[in-house]
Amino acid sequence: MGKKALYAGSFDPLTNGHLDLIYRAANLCDELVVGVIGNPQKIPYFSIEERKWLIEQEIKDMQNINVVTFSGLLADYVNNNGFDIVVRGLRATMDFEYEIQMAQMNARLYKKNVETIFLMTNPNYSFISSSMIKEVFSLNGDVSGLVPETVLNHMILRKQGVK
Repeated sequence: MGKKALYAGSFDPLTNGHLDLIYRAANLCDELVVGVIGNPQKIPYFSIEERKWLIEQEIKDMQNINVVTFSGLLADYVNNNGFDIVVRGLRATMDFEYEIQMAQMNARLYKKNVETIFLMTNPNYSFISSSMIKEVFSLNGDVSGLVPETVLNHMILRKQGVK
């Protein structure tokens, strides 16, 4: 039986930095699950179903990647679905401080030995965050090249009021 990994996030919207990590993580395991997390405390730009579909459009040629949606604790999802690895991306030292605390808390909650692997973001994408993309785009800034073309097209349609 091979290694099963989870890369989870809100992906609202999916950025080229996320996509780079997805492809790299998929090369490190037999099965990668991209988990789109729903957070009821946040008002999303895209619905959870839209985010899942947008990711599926980008990874459709990859055989070992599946996209799912879930809500609640990451540790509960990991425990209930038999993951061996949790993948997290790091852009800068401030990400590390937050991510190491989360990884240590989750390690306490895991029911079996699950490794958290931190992947450094490609320097070309290290300054990108979903919240920055949304802010720049809302102010008519150019985010092309920072998000996949499918995502950009859907952002443009959303801005034009097309659903």
